[in-house]
Amino acid sequence: MGQSERREGELPPGQRLQRGWPVLHYGPVPRFKPDRWEFRVFGATADGEKHCWNHEEFSALPHATVIGDFHCVTKFSMLGVEWGGVATSTVLKLAPPAPEVTHVMVWAEYGFSSNLRLADFADDKSIFATHRGGELLTAEHGFPVRLIVPHLYAWKGPKWVRGIEYMVADRRGFWEERGYHNIGDPWGEQRYSYQEVPGEGPEL
Repeated sequence: MGQSERREGELPPGQRLQRGWPVLHYGPVPRFKPDRWEFRVFGATADGEKHCWNHEEFSALPHATVIGDFHCVTKFSMLGVEWGGVATSTVLKLAPPAPEVTHVMVWAEYGFSSNLRLADFADDKSIFATHRGGELLTAEHGFPVRLIVPHLYAWKGPKWVRGIEYMVADRRGFWEERGYHNIGDPWGEQRYSYQEVPGEGPEL
């Protein structure tokens, strides 16, 4: 099912409604050090420069709120969640990509990464979330910043984000190199790389 056919507020195939928010991640929870924290935008930027914000500067960027679903590849979903933070569109405006950019790699603590098509990253509901339901995220759920892309499986939005890399060609991220689908559309149940058809991702 294509992106234009997504149905907000409904359960995709194979998903079940979750009342709470389970904690799922790979590796330990990083310790937040505000004096050392930095959000970077690098790679194929329009001006060829790297753009950086410290935590105070990033927190001062325009605050946005979106209502978006959360679909975990482990088959639970939360519907109609309120996310607050910095819209990806804000970052794209402040540090625009070069015209030839097609994909974004989102980088997080411990070198974790997730690749996205630029159109998915730029979606009007994609957000670097700092809050859920008006409350700051907990460390276990990604504080200080996690990416939320409501129309894709949740692994495409890493916890503990530290920056993005603009790319002129697709490159697989952490889970995408380890058997997860390169795109991750829950409405198409795109869970695993063996489901990919030609054109949906780089060769493994």
